[in-house]
Amino acid sequence: MNQNPIAAAATAAGAAGGAALLAPVAAPALHGIAGIAVIGLGLFAAGTAVVKTAGFINEKATGLFGEGAASKPRRTPGEGSLKR
Repeated sequence: MNQNPIAAAATAAGAAGGAALLAPVAAPALHGIAGIAVIGLGLFAAGTAVVKTAGFINEKATGLFGEGAASKPRRTPGEGSLKR
């Protein structure tokens, strides 16, 4: 561990200088990443709210109007036109 003190100081200064150069870039980058995360969370929450609202409305409409047209048997085109 007999390292030259001048070389050690130069290495430390280089590391500190590199960190000082990256510091102005790091803060906006972190804010950008945090902003993307917040927007993604907002979109997720909005999508969940839409799906839950649609399910609630569908459930209430089914309760009010019965099972709906999807579960009723379909008539064939000539079925109702025959006179007996």
